Amino acid sequence: MTDVSMQAFKGAGVDWNALTARLPGAHLLQTWEWAQVKAAFGWQPMPVTWSGSDVPHNRTPEGTAGAGPPVAAAMVLRRPVLSRGFAKRLCILYAPKGPLLDWGAPALRGRVLDDLEGLARRHSAIFLKMDPDLELGRGYPENQTASQNRDGQAILRELGRRRWRFSGDQIQFRNTVVLDLSPSEDELLAGMKQKTRYNIRLAERKGVTVRAAASAELGMLYQMYAETSDRDGFVIRNADYYRTVWETFLRPLADHNQPTADALIAEINGEPIAAIFVFYFAGRAYYLYGMSRAAHRDKMPNHLLQWEAIRRAKEHGCRVYDLWGAPDEFNEDDPMWGVFRFKEGLGGQVLRTAGAWDYPASALWYPVYTRLVPRLLDIMRRRGRTQIREVLGGA
Repeated sequence: MTDVSMQAFKGAGVDWNALTARLPGAHLLQTWEWAQVKAAFGWQPMPVTWSGSDVPHNRTPEGTAGAGPPVAAAMVLRRPVLSRGFAKRLCILYAPKGPLLDWGAPALRGRVLDDLEGLARRHSAIFLKMDPDLELGRGYPENQTASQNRDGQAILRELGRRRWRFSGDQIQFRNTVVLDLSPSEDELLAGMKQKTRYNIRLAERKGVTVRAAASAELGMLYQMYAETSDRDGFVIRNADYYRTVWETFLRPLADHNQPTADALIAEINGEPIAAIFVFYFAGRAYYLYGMSRAAHRDKMPNHLLQWEAIRRAKEHGCRVYDLWGAPDEFNEDDPMWGVFRFKEGLGGQVLRTAGAWDYPASALWYPVYTRLVPRLLDIMRRRGRTQIREVLGGA
């Protein structure tokens, strides 16, 4: 793998998705469509691939260089920090859930990290952030069935030697809950907690039904999401952002190598009371957004929604259902503990990953930026809560 080199990708989005779908760690947040969403909100996508002459020859997707197919890829996002002044060239770089490669191949791993570090320096980046799904273990420490991935721990030590730092700004969830979809529907139900199975049947008995949402209902779904965020105390973005995400991905599934999404609504007598958005890419389903009304929560609509999502994910040919998020610390004091127990009840298993790591390309600006950002985020969160309440008040 010594002759592997990095190239800028110049093909079309369909080609990018096809090549990344075949790579280890293929992820929704590394798709062309996700990059276009981020481009609409201030980020510049910079897709890169790695291939080389000693890679076995095969059909290379249009727009990639090298004699063989890519063995690694990264959709790197660039964002300027300032628009004017002496620091206007400064930027931050982020590869969400990337880079994609076989992290167990030392030579390839070293070359990809070398090139990403060089990319950060060439672009005058304060830092480059990455958060690939680099597995550290399964299960959580208090669980007797928990396992450790020694290779993952060794890679973290290597990152430390290379001056990468565990990031204080974890954009994505560090841990998640995943459900293996290979068993039959009966086996999946049997693998759930007894209370979860009971609540699924209870929702059906109470008259809860689930259907796909129409695009004309996106405004109503955002309103419900805003209600959920205000009630449960988390901050969401403005309506334009979610409409862009949802309209980009809500389309019929035609090719498993191209990302799509479903919006599912739970109703009582035609009244929407809860909803979820589930995305699909490269054999994996992702539960990204969930929302509900305060009314009818005793009828357990969220349990029935998740069961329908599991069934649809199997129909779409997905092998894994990613329930998107688990606590950093597995104890009842963690704010995600209740949501985690709900996900665990569906039969999911905790996947612990390395989280986000920063390469501080600028020794001068990195400590300044990392001190200021938490303060700015606090201000933005307070402003976001105010804006959401204004949205709800004007509804």
